[in-house]
Amino acid sequence: MGSTDKIIRFILAAIFVYLYYGGIVTGTLGIVLLVLAAIFVLTSLVSFCPLYKIVGLSTCPAESS
Repeated sequence: MGSTDKIIRFILAAIFVYLYYGGIVTGTLGIVLLVLAAIFVLTSLVSFCPLYKIVGLSTCPAESS
């Protein structure tokens, strides 16, 4: 996973958490956003996305060459 991908995931996670705790998005959709935020942070920290592996996508420049 490339560094740009990690940064985008962290930013999206922060936005999702803000939307939930700011009371902008509530209920089931809010819980879904929190789960997605946790997944984004976790995959960024471990630098691996299982969905990318299934699809055969790589955003890491070192692996693509």
